[in-house]
Amino acid sequence: MSEIKSYKDLLVWEKGILIVKQTYKLTNLLPDNEKFGLTSQLRRAAVSIPSNIAEGYGRDYTRNYSQFLKIARGSLMELETQLIICRELEYLTEENTKEIDLLIIEEIKMLNSLIKKMNEYIS
Repeated sequence: MSEIKSYKDLLVWEKGILIVKQTYKLTNLLPDNEKFGLTSQLRRAAVSIPSNIAEGYGRDYTRNYSQFLKIARGSLMELETQLIICRELEYLTEENTKEIDLLIIEEIKMLNSLIKKMNEYIS
């Protein structure tokens, strides 16, 4: 395993970037009338995930980092919920969201593990 010198070396951050890219591709499939609705919400939630991982990494205190990881996890769950709404409204299909659904599952597991490790370190 290589040394972590930056948040960009974290797999959880890299996966967050993949989620952002996939979200932008999916939102291009949404109707134009959702430009300021679901499209905007989905993109903000997705961008928040790696952004909070990076910001938390930049903090000097472990407790702060843990809090930013929890915010990232919350944004991930927000994104997942919005994707469910898109499917319920028939803007997207199960097939459209298959790849991002798998990324979300992986990311939530990684965030949960990292949060647990941070909390153990704090205790």
